[in-house]
Amino acid sequence: MASTDVRAGVVHPRSPLPAAAVGLGLRRALLQDLRGAPAGDFDFLECAPENWIGVGGPAGDALAELAARHPLSCHGLSLSLGGSAPLDTQLLAQVGAFLHQHQVPLYSEHLSYCSDEGHLYDLLPIPFTDEAVRHTAARIARVQDILGRRIAVENVSYYLAPDPTMDELAFTTAVLAEADCDLLLDVNNVYVNACNHGYDADAFIAGLPAQRIVCLHVAGHLDEAPDLKIDTHGSPVIDPVWDLLARTYARIGPRPTLLERDFNFPPYAELRGELQTIHRLQAAHAEAAHG
Repeated sequence: MASTDVRAGVVHPRSPLPAAAVGLGLRRALLQDLRGAPAGDFDFLECAPENWIGVGGPAGDALAELAARHPLSCHGLSLSLGGSAPLDTQLLAQVGAFLHQHQVPLYSEHLSYCSDEGHLYDLLPIPFTDEAVRHTAARIARVQDILGRRIAVENVSYYLAPDPTMDELAFTTAVLAEADCDLLLDVNNVYVNACNHGYDADAFIAGLPAQRIVCLHVAGHLDEAPDLKIDTHGSPVIDPVWDLLARTYARIGPRPTLLERDFNFPPYAELRGELQTIHRLQAAHAEAAHG
């Protein structure tokens, strides 16, 4: 379904969200702030369906209220797309029902694996090999068949690359092409990986198929050492990441963009300021594209 954004004047043939949409993660610690937020602060909310399937009581009521007021995107945590264990079709059925119940326009998962005879509670890197491309792409295609919809996969941060035969960019683009799926581009993950592994973040983004990028993520991270950055989603977005986001808009145009914050939550006014930064950057590059 194509989507047109009046403010940006942009039509993107694959994104089910407006091009200049700004989102925030739906976290339980933020429920009160999200319910009381002024109109226009954010355009959509994102949640991990695994954290909300079957939830009732006050939290379930808050989810239903927010999902009725704002488009709800879903970003999964548990499919283990690169794993060796069989796909969890029971979980997929539950996710599909959740997506239908809340009329979710965009569902994404991580380009990683997270299980090995049980959930590992971490997102681990898939080996960058031809065999892994074929294996992962086949699993993504099966997920799309079961759900009856396109999905997006997110580039993840990683700290070791086990026995690679290609680089991260070649692996990512090969999976996208073979699975015929979309990309959720995490700009902070590109920045973190570029610093940790010594590649050029802008060149990485330039090498991606722009037509498959349906959403962006931006977040904060931890500077563990001068040459080691850890993706945490627990701190403000830093200026170099904002700059990379701006250059990404300049290259591919505005895309729906989510501010990720998973813990160590500041006062809502600080999150609102970061959301306003995204709005401002999107507007500047939409004007530049049509000026």
